[in-house]
This record gives sequence, C-alpha cells and structure tokens, in this order.
Amino acid sequence: MKLRDIAHSRTGDKGNTSNVSVIAYDPSDYELLCAYVTTDRVKQLFDGIVNGEVTRYELPGIGALNFVMTEALGGGVTRSLAIDAHGKSLSSALLNMDLPDDLRSGSYE
Repeated sequence: MKLRDIAHSRTGDKGNTSNVSVIAYDPSDYELLCAYVTTDRVKQLFDGIVNGEVTRYELPGIGALNFVMTEALGGGVTRSLAIDAHGKSLSSALLNMDLPDDLRSGSYE
C-alpha cells in the first residue's frame, strides 16, 4: 500500500525550506500516519535531497502531520538548477512512500 491510498498532501516553500502536510482522507487513519510516517522515515526517503532538519508537527484535530524540511530546495526555488524541486515534487515523492499492506487490519497497534 502507498501513503497516497490513505492520505493527500498540501505543500509550501519559502526560500530553502519546504513544508509538506500529509492529511488522512479518513480521520480514523490518523493513527496510521503517526505510526508510519515518522521523521526518520521522511529523512531516509529524502536522503541526499533534504540536507537540513526534518521536524514533524502533529495536528490531530484535522488528522494531519506537517513536516518542515530545511535545506531542502537546493538554495531555494529561484536559485536551484533542479527542475521543479519545490514542495509539490517532494509531496508527490512522500505520497509514494510504502506502507505495510496489512495496515487496515489494525496490525499497526
């Protein structure tokens, strides 16, 4: 299963910092997000792309996680030579994250 099967994303960027939110389609899947979309997994996913810190903020009231990633955009959208290196590309990659196929059975607890 892919993260995109249970969540969607919103993004933003400012300078060399990217902000990626992951929002559960179903509020009951918020616990899955907390369990599997960890700071360590996000850092690993973006190894070599995000050179700074990854900070996770939990927003249980809206069933979302927000990740702020510094040194993530090759100097900033207007300075980077990478094609489309801003937040939208990072959110697409994050939503492609693999999750265990048996999550819906409640085995994540």
